[in-house]
Amino acid sequence: MFDRIADALELKGEAIFRVNAYRRAARIMRDLTEDVEQVRSEGRLLDIPGVGEGTGKKIEEYLNTGEMRKYAEVTRGINEELLDMLSIQGLGPKTLKLAHDSLGVNGLEDLKKVIEDGTLQELPRMGVKKVENIRRGIELFERSKGRIPLGVALPIAERVMEALSGERSVKHMSAAGSLRRMVETVGDIDILAAGSRGGEIIEAFTRMPSVTDVLAAGDTRGSVLIDGETQVDMRVVKTSEYGAALQYFTGSKAHNVKLRGMAGTMGMKLSEYGVFRGEKRIAGKTEEDVYRALGLPFIPPELREDRGEIEAAQENRLPDLVLFEDVVGDLHVHSNYSDGADSIEKLAQAAASSGLEYIAICDHSKSAQYAGGIDEGVLRSQMEEIERINRKVRPFRVLKGIEVDILKDGTLDLADEILDQLDIVVASVHMGFRQNVTGRMVRAMENPRVKVICHPTGRLISRREGYDVDLDTVMETAASTGTALEINAYFDRLDLNDVNVKKARDMGVLFSIGTDSHSVETLWYRALGVGVARRGWLRKKDLLNCLSADQVASLRK
Repeated sequence: MFDRIADALELKGEAIFRVNAYRRAARIMRDLTEDVEQVRSEGRLLDIPGVGEGTGKKIEEYLNTGEMRKYAEVTRGINEELLDMLSIQGLGPKTLKLAHDSLGVNGLEDLKKVIEDGTLQELPRMGVKKVENIRRGIELFERSKGRIPLGVALPIAERVMEALSGERSVKHMSAAGSLRRMVETVGDIDILAAGSRGGEIIEAFTRMPSVTDVLAAGDTRGSVLIDGETQVDMRVVKTSEYGAALQYFTGSKAHNVKLRGMAGTMGMKLSEYGVFRGEKRIAGKTEEDVYRALGLPFIPPELREDRGEIEAAQENRLPDLVLFEDVVGDLHVHSNYSDGADSIEKLAQAAASSGLEYIAICDHSKSAQYAGGIDEGVLRSQMEEIERINRKVRPFRVLKGIEVDILKDGTLDLADEILDQLDIVVASVHMGFRQNVTGRMVRAMENPRVKVICHPTGRLISRREGYDVDLDTVMETAASTGTALEINAYFDRLDLNDVNVKKARDMGVLFSIGTDSHSVETLWYRALGVGVARRGWLRKKDLLNCLSADQVASLRK
C-alpha cells in the first residue's frame, strides 16, 4: 500500500521528498523479518528503524480496520491498471503521466496502441530508442505476470548454477524460493550464493553466455534475462549467514512466519541473517543449525508449506522422504511404436546412462488412433523386440507394458489374454472426460491386470482442469485393490499433484512415477516426479519405482 501511495503521488507530480518517504516506508515493511502484527501487539512499531509516528499510525489504522485513509485519498481517480503499468521497465512516472495527459493512455492496451501508431514517439523527450525500450519492457511485464512451469524453470536455474560453479568467489550456491520447494509453477527464478566478494560473483552472473539483458547489477544483487525471455535474480550473502538466508528465501512465507513465532516464544529472533539471542548470533551458517537452534530436525524444503511439517518435526514424525536415487525405474515411456520419437533401444540406452535400472515401454493402445495406438498384433511384435533388446542391454531391463485405454463402459481396450503376457499394465482415460470417469476408473482398477491408473485427474496445468472425477472414490478403490496412482511427471501435468498425493498416501495408496516420455530428451522429468512425491510426503516404500524390475514384473493384486 505504501508503494502504491508513492506511485500515485509520483504520477500526480508531487514533491519527490513525499514520494521517497513512502518508498522508504514500503522498503522497511518489505524487509521486516518479523510479523508486523506481532510487533504491533508488543508495542514495538516505533522501535522499527525508519518508522515514525505518522507511518506508525497508518500501519495501526490498516491492522485495525483493513483500510488506510491516506491510500484511498491519494489513489482516488487513478485506475489500478495505470498504477500497475509503473512496473513496466523503461516506463517512468513522468512518461506515463505525459502519455496519460496528452494521449489519453489509461491502460496497457492504450499504451500499445500509441506505440504502434507512432504518437508516443512524437511526445517531448521521447524518441525511437526510448519507445523501443518501453516496448521491450511491456513484453517482459506481460511475461512476468504469468508463472513459469517448474519443468521450464528448473533447467534454467541448473544451467545458471553450472555456469557459475567454477567461480572461486562462490563458496555455496542454491536455487531458492518456490523453485527449491519444487512447486509446480514458480513466480521467480531466484539463486542464492555465498561468498566474500559479492561484486565479483554478480559480475560473473551478468557475464554468462546465456544472458541477453542485464536488468540490475550491484555488489550483492543482480538480475538478468536469460535467452531474452526469462528473468533470473541472484542474491549474494556472507558465508556465515548462508544457512539462515537460504532458509529465509526458500520460504514458504507461512512456514517462516510460524518459525519466527516459535523463535520469539523461546526468547530468540530468527531472520535472514541468523538466529539471535539478544545481540549474539547462535546459528546461521547452515540450515541444519537454524532448525537445530529452534529445537527441530532439518525440515526438507519440499515440505515447508505449513501443512503440519513443523508439528511433525516437533514430535519426531517427519517421514524419511524418497530420494532421487531411490527411484530406479520409469514406469511410463512411449516409443516410436506409437507416438514416441525414439526407438526402444535408444530409450533403453539413454535411461541406463541416466542411472536407471529399467523402464517400462507403455505405448498407446489401439483406440488412441490419434496417438498411433497399437493393436494386439503389433504389441506381440514389440514384445519380441523387447526380448532381443534385453539380451543386448543387460543388466538394464526393458519391461513389456502398455498404456491401455479405459473405454466408455470401463472395459479395457485390449483383451485380457494379451495383457496377461505383459510385465505391467497402466490404464488411462483419454476420451469422454465428462462420461462417468469415476465409474470407469473404478471398474478398471477392479481388473487385476491393471497395476497403475495414469494421470488420475487428467489436468493440464496451462490449459485444462481435467476430468469430472470423484477423486475420493478413486483413492479409496486404489487403496482397496492395491492399484497404484500415477504421478505423471510431464511438467504440464504433474498429476496427481502434491496435495492429492499426500491425501492418497494417508489412505494407504501406492504410487508410480512415470515421465510419460515420448523421447530421450524428457526422461529427466523423473526429477519433477520425485519433487511432487517429496512434496506429498512419500517414502521409498510408497513408490513402485523403488522396487527392482523383477519385483515390478511379479506384482500381483
